[in-house]
Amino acid sequence: MKKSTLLFAMAAATTALSAHGEQTSVKRLDGSRISAAAIDATVAQSMHRAQVPGAGIAILNQGKVAYLKAYGFRDKEQQLPLTEDSVMTGASFTKVAFACLVMQLGEEKILDLDRAVTLQLPKPLPEYPRYKDLAKDLRYKKITPRMLLSHTSGLPNWRWLNDDRRLDIRFEPGSRYAYSGEGIDLLQLLVETLTKRPLEALMQERVFQPLGMTRTSMVWAARFEADHANGYDEGGHSLGPQRREKADAAGSMQTTLGDFARFMVAVAQGKGLSHKARELMLSPQIEITSRHQFPTMAPDTTEANKAIRLSYGLGWGLYFTPYGKAFFKEGHDDGWMNYTVCFDQQQTGILIMTNSSNGEGIYQELLETLLRNPYTPLEWEGFTPR
Repeated sequence: MKKSTLLFAMAAATTALSAHGEQTSVKRLDGSRISAAAIDATVAQSMHRAQVPGAGIAILNQGKVAYLKAYGFRDKEQQLPLTEDSVMTGASFTKVAFACLVMQLGEEKILDLDRAVTLQLPKPLPEYPRYKDLAKDLRYKKITPRMLLSHTSGLPNWRWLNDDRRLDIRFEPGSRYAYSGEGIDLLQLLVETLTKRPLEALMQERVFQPLGMTRTSMVWAARFEADHANGYDEGGHSLGPQRREKADAAGSMQTTLGDFARFMVAVAQGKGLSHKARELMLSPQIEITSRHQFPTMAPDTTEANKAIRLSYGLGWGLYFTPYGKAFFKEGHDDGWMNYTVCFDQQQTGILIMTNSSNGEGIYQELLETLLRNPYTPLEWEGFTPR
């Protein structure tokens, strides 16, 4: 067993999840406490106001799950309750799980974070069909795995958002932040090529199985059919589950509240990676000055987030507060909205998973009431309360 995989197994052994029905109160970021009844009331009210059918909440205290509960419905039409084991679409939560895999491979020198991607492949990048559009822009030779994980490669979020639907490089690689699913997919190509293994197998062996994430996969599995959630659009119409057949490092992960809480505990406790690799993953690589995260290539800039030193690490967003550094990640997809943030020093954080395109409408109230966290860059994120 690889050292990094063994460490993930150790993390799983220290992760104890239970129903938490006996939990009377939870400690918040400022040291105050909130009762289980107040948590339930806050979540229920915010879900009702934003018209969110189902939501799962996990709160971390000192690197352990202090509260874990699913609310509402996984299937609104059949009145089936959401559970902590209901399979939901992780969307871009996938990227941080994948980032841990990449950091492992970097530790083992299977890949080099700072060597150009094209030099680590057996043939030039434009000779791969999906990247032939880059042949005339030699800046592709500058793109490294570090840039791909920190979203500084210059690649668009998705090529299909371009008018001509072709892949291009929009700015000098490494010069600024612009979120890019295309960049993560390029990194997947490198990982699968270097390891000669499919991504689903790698993630199961190195991340999901060692952590006991038994109901998590990069593709749909038959075992999910008995307890899965439907996604719902803004009008409350069911979009069904996402039965992905192809692993996509940028967003195909199917997971549960309980499983992703296990993952967050492992990251919070610093398990699964060496101290050096974890610190690098959660260290600022680029300052973020864009007014909004999306659309990714918008030219507008702002100094509004300088006070919190908004930045990006390797796979994770970062900001700094009087309580120290926080690392965060969003997950957006049609019918699915997720968010997690953890304050590194206190190992205090929250995980929010919803099966609704309206899910972002509950974030501010939950972050500020349940966690006492007023530092989230709400405007940059586009989290508009409803």
